[in-house]
Amino acid sequence: MFNLEDLESESHNDNRFERRLAVLIENNQEIERIKSVIGASIENIKNNRRSFVIYGEPQSGKTEMMIALTAKLLDFGFKIVVVLLNDSVQLLNQNLERFQRSGLAPAPKKFSEILSPDVSIGDHQWVIFCKKNTQDLQKLNQKLDGHNKRVVIDDEADYATPNSKINKSEKSRINELTEILIGDTGTYIGVTATPARLDLNRTHQNQQEYWIDFPPHSEYTGQDIFFPVSIDDLPYRLTFLPDTGDDPRFLREALFSFMVNVGYLNTIIQTREQNYSMLIHTSGKKVDHSTDYTQVVKIFEALKDRENNNYEIYFKRIWEIANERYPGHPDGITRYIMGNRDRNNIVVMNSDKEVNAADNRTATQPTAPFTIAIGGNIVSRGVTFNNLLSMFFTRDVKHKLQQDTYIQRARMFGSRGTYLKYFELIIPRTLYLDWQKCFIFHRLSLESRKQNNKTPIWLDGNRIAVVSGSSIDQTNVVVDKGEMSFALFDFQQTEIEEIINQNISSITKIKILASFIGKDSLPDYLISYIETFCPLGDVSVAVHLPKTISGYNDKSGETNKATIIRNRGFIGNRELELNIFPDAIHHINIMFNEQNKARVFYKYQGSIRFLKISRNSD
Repeated sequence: MFNLEDLESESHNDNRFERRLAVLIENNQEIERIKSVIGASIENIKNNRRSFVIYGEPQSGKTEMMIALTAKLLDFGFKIVVVLLNDSVQLLNQNLERFQRSGLAPAPKKFSEILSPDVSIGDHQWVIFCKKNTQDLQKLNQKLDGHNKRVVIDDEADYATPNSKINKSEKSRINELTEILIGDTGTYIGVTATPARLDLNRTHQNQQEYWIDFPPHSEYTGQDIFFPVSIDDLPYRLTFLPDTGDDPRFLREALFSFMVNVGYLNTIIQTREQNYSMLIHTSGKKVDHSTDYTQVVKIFEALKDRENNNYEIYFKRIWEIANERYPGHPDGITRYIMGNRDRNNIVVMNSDKEVNAADNRTATQPTAPFTIAIGGNIVSRGVTFNNLLSMFFTRDVKHKLQQDTYIQRARMFGSRGTYLKYFELIIPRTLYLDWQKCFIFHRLSLESRKQNNKTPIWLDGNRIAVVSGSSIDQTNVVVDKGEMSFALFDFQQTEIEEIINQNISSITKIKILASFIGKDSLPDYLISYIETFCPLGDVSVAVHLPKTISGYNDKSGETNKATIIRNRGFIGNRELELNIFPDAIHHINIMFNEQNKARVFYKYQGSIRFLKISRNSD
């Protein structure tokens, strides 16, 4: 007998999250990191924490995490889940397709699909994708007006959403519209690899103490691989360009090198031929991308035309690169390139109206062995390049590097493990070193969040700005005392003082200390930063003998002796010992308590600023 109530009771989608995890397990995905983030997110929501951030490194699998998070939010009872993306058709289509293929119920929709008067929002559940675009957000807000129980997942949340007019007592339009979208009862979850702007801007009043870390998967290749402490023994190929000049031969050499690596992989290493891509990221100007496109086209045309004056010259150079890089295989590699020179795809990814979004997909998921993607800003955020084998980067930075922007430009991050040793980054030396410093500053800031009651301290300096100044809430951001601390460790006074009293360089002392007390307590990236910036040599660094905190008064709550934390900091002029170290700009102090616990404190005397949001702004 037909029984509508029985059928409906057995058709409820109340285990979408578990079903998604089962699919991930079947695909050999690491689910514990996803489960921990979703669990922490739901805990925030249960405790009425309505605005928080999920931090994950660039291309570390955040989209898959967001799919699982959406499934859990639907199971939890939210009626409307809105996924916001940057104003890019390419990015929207790439992410929407991944969500749709996941089997979510209800099926995710573009916002334009629900605008028709014939579509009733009602009391149904919806997953809606929308670009952070003024017109799109206005239309979506009108459609959803009056419908509550919603959550907004803001992908690349630090881009466009923060209030760029915060110091003018106004709201930028996207910030205002996303606030309306969240509503009085909604929940905001910002997802990003660069959370500094969200913090210093206090975007949608996100609560920094409830931020959630999303760890990368075990096969992830990120800043530790591409911007390590030392570049002496890299697991990939790093080629430096001159810091000035724009000779076309640099791009030509990079293209030939890419083709040689593809030829070697597809003739010697791989059992099945694969398609690879090269990203040319030379400028933010579209006219420059056209110039790059023309140059690449001419190179491929020369390689096809036996009558071209450069035909033999180019193939000779290709053979020489192959012979130098892969001795014994230059003939086979060159023959492969000759046989497949027509199998190329050149895509410019910065079109004005993105009418070539379908072509863009052939660059992010290469359809030819020699796929060349050319672009600037549009490829700098959120776009995932599968089988990216080479990145040519010569952007001229005339002003400060903006830390969050350059961290996002690391499109080489991701799952490169199977072919990492054949990956090549071609970049000017100074730009690489500044980029490396961006990540050092970023890591120091994230570490400070763990040690300072989850109030991050953001660093910027002469050549590196943490974020755009217009987004920093000047009324609530304070310039910190310039002091950072790291993990507690067991204090062994005799051994530590013996290390410090040795007649060796200060950097060597710090490295020995790090080995003795552990890298969580004295991290590599701090050592790297100190080592790369010693303008007066060894006297630029001071390693002080340990000092007790037994004399500090902790009755007022100013000092926590057990955890060795003091609201005003520990390092003043007395601890700097300027009479002994008059030229030092880097100071390493060790403070210990009566329970034989200790903590390393680092203080910088110089032009670096330490910015943090005031706790009084809560």
